[in-house]
Amino acid sequence: MMPKVIWLLVIATTINVTGGSFLWPMNTIYMHNELGQSLAFAGFILMLNQGAAVIGNLIGGALYDRFSAYYSILCATGIALIAAITMAFNHSIVPYAILLVVIGFGNGITWPIMFAMAGSLWPDGGRKAFNAVYVAQNLGVALGATLSGYVASFSFDYIFIANALFIALFFLLVLFAFKQLDEAKNRQMHTSIIEQRGKVKNSTTFIALLILCAGFLFIHISYSQWMTTIASYTQDIGIPVEQYSTIWAINGFLIVFAQPLVQWFTNRFTNEKHHIYIGTTIMIVSFLVVMNAQQFTMFAVAMIILTIGEVLMWPAFPTLANKLAPKGREGFYQGLVNSIATVGRMTGPLVGGFIVDYYHIEILFFCLVGLLLIPYITTFLYDKKIKAEQGGL
Repeated sequence: MMPKVIWLLVIATTINVTGGSFLWPMNTIYMHNELGQSLAFAGFILMLNQGAAVIGNLIGGALYDRFSAYYSILCATGIALIAAITMAFNHSIVPYAILLVVIGFGNGITWPIMFAMAGSLWPDGGRKAFNAVYVAQNLGVALGATLSGYVASFSFDYIFIANALFIALFFLLVLFAFKQLDEAKNRQMHTSIIEQRGKVKNSTTFIALLILCAGFLFIHISYSQWMTTIASYTQDIGIPVEQYSTIWAINGFLIVFAQPLVQWFTNRFTNEKHHIYIGTTIMIVSFLVVMNAQQFTMFAVAMIILTIGEVLMWPAFPTLANKLAPKGREGFYQGLVNSIATVGRMTGPLVGGFIVDYYHIEILFFCLVGLLLIPYITTFLYDKKIKAEQGGL
């Protein structure tokens, strides 16, 4: 049974992501369709946003390992809240771009701390602890995305107001309820599967994590196209913005309601490597479907397939990072995983925007399928040196 402190993390995560989900699915549509900017320019602004998040991820992981998780999240959320309130009143292109970067930085600090706290507060939970936060994130995506398209159909102004309100609610929850989580955090937790009492060097596990995360990078480069180039493409072929937001609602709700199936699967296939292999294969199938989609129904089918792959493999990466982490370095390792994912979301919109602007979206889909072959290799190789060192002990 999930501990109460994890439920608190779940509720807080849902609130925070719900607010963000009013904004991020609409970023490219707003800049391209409302403000008249090119896809490449929109991709560049999102790259800056995610670049700030990368810096925030690394800072957040370091803060978790060395200082107070409570005050770190509180300060980070305060930064994001000030930017979101400002954006609600001024969202022409220049302030919009600047404030989007500030929000990315603030949120970037938050997420590695949330994931590291999940592992620390429920050390016996294993994958379940990280899956709980992941499911909460996607419940927020479902709620926010369900509402954002309909809100945007009235006015984009309301999108920014809703985002600010939810960040404010998250800030208040952190302020009044997170102190107890900080006090309960076990800084000396050691959940590493490399429990060889220091025989395997930390540098080996760190290199293993980098190799593993290289595959995660290309997964996120591919996945980010749904929020950017594919989002704009749906508008170009006449799919209303409300239906596009419904696609993300499908994603979020399916992740929540598919959990019994996920639990059945992970109970029978406990190896996280297998989760990544299978999830990546399913994701490739989803891009093959969307490559030929011209109507809302086919985009929805492609999203359902994508979600099944995502839900199987996404939690595997923070779970493996937690297992690899040396004692006292959990926050740093989670920060690295979040940073690599953010780099993928940072570079994906820019690369995708250039390919679509100068070639064609079909070329982009072929490139994405090629990129998704890389995680098979990185997942296979990441722990080879660890096993070799263990075998030689």
